[in-house]
Amino acid sequence: MTITYPTQPTDSHSPETRMNRLVDPGTLEVALDENGAMAARAHIEGTPVMIFAVDPRSGGGALGAGNCKVIVRAYREALAAGIPIVGLWHSGGARLQDGVASLHAVAEVFAMMTQASGCIPQLSLVLGAAAGGAAYGPALTDVVVMGPSAKVFITGPDIIRSVTGEEIDLDGLGSPDVHGRRSGVAHVTASSDSEAYARTRRLAGLLGVVRTVDEGAVADRAFAGLLPVETRRAYDVHPVIDRVLDEPGTELHAAWARNMVTVLGRFGGGTVGVVANNPLRKGGCLDSLSAEKAARFVRMCDSFGIPLIALVDVPGYLPGVGEEWGGVVRRGAKLLHAFADTSVPRVTVVTRKAYGGAYIAMNSHGLGATRVLAWEGAEIAVMGAIAAVRLLHRRQLAAVDEEHRPALEAQLAAAHENEAGGIQRAKEIGVIDEIIPPDATRRALARALAAAPQARGQLRNIPL
Repeated sequence: MTITYPTQPTDSHSPETRMNRLVDPGTLEVALDENGAMAARAHIEGTPVMIFAVDPRSGGGALGAGNCKVIVRAYREALAAGIPIVGLWHSGGARLQDGVASLHAVAEVFAMMTQASGCIPQLSLVLGAAAGGAAYGPALTDVVVMGPSAKVFITGPDIIRSVTGEEIDLDGLGSPDVHGRRSGVAHVTASSDSEAYARTRRLAGLLGVVRTVDEGAVADRAFAGLLPVETRRAYDVHPVIDRVLDEPGTELHAAWARNMVTVLGRFGGGTVGVVANNPLRKGGCLDSLSAEKAARFVRMCDSFGIPLIALVDVPGYLPGVGEEWGGVVRRGAKLLHAFADTSVPRVTVVTRKAYGGAYIAMNSHGLGATRVLAWEGAEIAVMGAIAAVRLLHRRQLAAVDEEHRPALEAQLAAAHENEAGGIQRAKEIGVIDEIIPPDATRRALARALAAAPQARGQLRNIPL
C-alpha cells in the first residue's frame, strides 16, 4: 500500500544530490537511472560501494516494477563485485496503480536482499518515509540509520484509526525516537541529515574493509578509576569500551536494550565488534531484549569476518514473570546459538563478575571462545557468594540473631568462595586462560586476536 507523506519533496531530495552527500567527492558513477530510482558505483572513505536511491519526487517514491528493477540490478552488481551496498530510502510503499505487479516487484527486491544477506554488508539510510512495503527494505538490511525526517511504519495513522480505533500521529508511530528506543528497528538515529550521512559513511568504512589487528600498533592503557571500588556499585561501561578501542567507536542500538552495549570500532587498526554488559542499566543483567540485540550483532560480525571482544560484568538473567512470559528462554537461546555458531576470533574479558547461565551466554570457553581473560579480583560462579550461602545455609543463618547474621554470612561466603574455587579454580580447569591486571588488557587482547586464525561465518544475517 502507498502512504502519503506530508513533506513535499524538492530537488534537494533527488537521488543524485543525496548520493553525492554520502560518497567521496567526485567518485559517483551512475549505472542506472530510470523510473524514479537511481543506482551508482562510488567510494565511501575510500571503500568501493554500490549505492541506490529511490526518488520521492516521482510518485512519492512509490515502488513499482521500474524502480524495483533498479534496486535488483544494484544488488546483482554489488554481489558480483563483493562490495557493500547502501540504500537511500524515501518511499510511500508499493505503487497502487501497478496492483499486484508492484507487489511482485517488491518481493523480488526482498529476495535479492535475502540472497545478499551475510555475503556483502547492506546499509540503509532512511531520509523520509519508508512506509508499507518499503518499511521491510531497510528491515532486511544489516544496519538501519534514520535521519530526523525519517518515518518507518507498515500502516499509517488513518488506517490504524479505522481498524483499531487507536489515535496516533506519524511521529508517535514511526519516528527515529520510536524505532531507536522502543522497537529496535533503527540501529542509529541522527539529529540532523548531516549527522545521518556522516554516521552512514563511518559504518560503511568499518564494514567495508575489515583489516586484521596489528599487534604492534596496540599499547596498554590505564583502566584505573573506571570501575568503582565498591563491587556492588553500578557504573557505565562506555568509558571502558572507549579505553579498549583505538578511539571511540560507533554504537548500534544505543537507546534500545541499554543493559547491553554493542559497538563497531577499530582495534589495532582493524575492525572489531564489542559486546558488553552495562551495569548502569538493570545491573547489567541479561534479559530477553538484550540477548536478542547481542545475538543479531554477533551474527552480523561473524558474517563479515569481524573479530569480537566481549566485556563481561553480568550478575545473571533478569528474574520476573514478565521476562519468562516475554520469551527470555527462547530469545536468550539466540545469544547462546550465535556465539556457539561463530567462526570469527572472539575474546572475552571478565572485568568484575560472571554468574550462572549469563556467564555461559557471554562467550564462555564452553561455547568455543578463542580466549577468556579475567581481571584480577573478578568472580566466576553459579551465583554470588552471599546469595549462595543464603540459599545453602538458610537454616543455620535463621538460627542466628540479626545482629550476628552479617558476620556469619561473610564467614560462610568466604568459605564458599574457597570451596567453589572462583577464578583461580576456573584457571586451573582451563575455562579462564589468563588472569591479568586491568592495565594489561589491550595487549592481552591484541595477542589473542592477532594469533587467532582469521575466519568468517557462512550463514545469512537473518533479522533476529
